[in-house]
Amino acid sequence: MNKTTAITVAAAFALAFAPAAAAAECKNEVWNKVQKRGKLVVGVKPDYKPWGYRSESGELVGMEIDLAKDAAAKMGVEVELVPVQSSNRMQFLEQGKIDLMIATMSDRADRRKITGIVGPNYYTSGTNLLAPKALKLRDWEQLRGKPVCGKQGAFYNQIVEQRYGAQVVAFTGNAEAKQALRDKKCIAFVYDDSSIVADLASGDWGEYEMPMATEDDNPWALAVPLAERDCVFGRFMSGMIYNWHRDGTLAELEEKWGIQPTTFLRGQKERFADWIK
Repeated sequence: MNKTTAITVAAAFALAFAPAAAAAECKNEVWNKVQKRGKLVVGVKPDYKPWGYRSESGELVGMEIDLAKDAAAKMGVEVELVPVQSSNRMQFLEQGKIDLMIATMSDRADRRKITGIVGPNYYTSGTNLLAPKALKLRDWEQLRGKPVCGKQGAFYNQIVEQRYGAQVVAFTGNAEAKQALRDKKCIAFVYDDSSIVADLASGDWGEYEMPMATEDDNPWALAVPLAERDCVFGRFMSGMIYNWHRDGTLAELEEKWGIQPTTFLRGQKERFADWIK
């Protein structure tokens, strides 16, 4: 079977499982455009190590960049990586500047209204701590009655106060909170675990660790244009995520990029495992 035939079969297969009404409305403009030009344009983060960042040579690398390259390879096309920020990633997708977005985006109901978020979710982030290794924190209960640095307005603050009795000292920004941690004004900094992983990967926090099991996961989602969500492109990317979980690709990329293994990926791999094996 040649490439063109394989793509045609894949498209037909995807539409066969789409709701009748959605299938009737599918124009597959983005999918067809990608195939015609032989290139998939993907929006990725350039500054969120190790998911997406620039190497010393200026090349975009990271876990999500590997996912983007794999998606393009499976489509039989080249990949073009476009740097995006949290403030513009959805707009880039809406405006057609990118075909696909894989950029550390949390899956939320309001975002599903303007982008073609497809499932299953490929990653997650949640509440954790940046803490000195010397303190050997291992249980959230160790925070009870202790000062913990946080960022003003972050929902994590209320969680550790109400659930574990921590005394949160909130600062205007992350930089101030983390400096207070270095100055020993608190025993830990509570924040999003993906941001903490990025800090640890920077090499600037050698005496610190992320010691706890992450709580209150907030799943991440990739997105295609909204009109493509229930059509060939959306169904194709949904299948890609499913297989990334099932064959262990995501867990392997965690290890490759030095990311602390998540219970989320372990659970998803078990969920989608081949029952015969």
